[in-house]
Amino acid sequence: MRSSPSDADPLDPGLKGFAHRGLHYGAGFPENSLVAFAAALEFGSGIECDLRLTADDQVIVFHDRETWRMCSSEMIVGSSTHEELSRLRVGDGPIPTLESLLSMVDGQVPLLLEVKVDKDIWRWMPALKRALREYRGRHGVMSFDPRVARLLKTNLPRVRPGLVIKDSLSPVKRSLALALADPQFIAVERTALGKSWVARQRRRMPVYSWTIRGPEQRMQAQVHADALIWEADGRP
Repeated sequence: MRSSPSDADPLDPGLKGFAHRGLHYGAGFPENSLVAFAAALEFGSGIECDLRLTADDQVIVFHDRETWRMCSSEMIVGSSTHEELSRLRVGDGPIPTLESLLSMVDGQVPLLLEVKVDKDIWRWMPALKRALREYRGRHGVMSFDPRVARLLKTNLPRVRPGLVIKDSLSPVKRSLALALADPQFIAVERTALGKSWVARQRRRMPVYSWTIRGPEQRMQAQVHADALIWEADGRP
């Protein structure tokens, strides 16, 4: 429940929160895979996922800069075309495109889309415009890079912009990032919960927390955050 006097959160996922990189577990349900997203839909939670940009400006759902950990292939996402990356497999399926995720979700649950910037900041807005142009489901776009939220305001004003914040970020850098991003929500590292700066921001906007991985973390986060981004034993 919101402790903030501000308006209700349009991305509110309810008590089931956001499944971090989909509802993933084991080799059969890899992170950021279509099967993990399908499992999250069946569970009824919101979905958090990561976005990267290919060399030919296609938006794919993938966390790492390199493909080795997930695909056992030595490729760099930003230096590879979508056609090249489409030959790889995440579990039993291809690396999802943002369009394939949007088609699957089709407005059923809210989405948190985290943009991973890799020296490609100025290419992101045209790519996101193409991918999100016709999507009408609830969604927010967030990033550790505050320039993403700022650019969204000008280029995609109907998209809800967010800022992801590490607990280790210095107060000065955090203040500068918040001022530049001017976000409508923030996603903070779990260890920052309970700190005064988080409470101050929560009076202004919804605060989500990542990554909740157990019952004790879940209990703390439910007090200090508006929605949980969870995985494994952090499942509600």
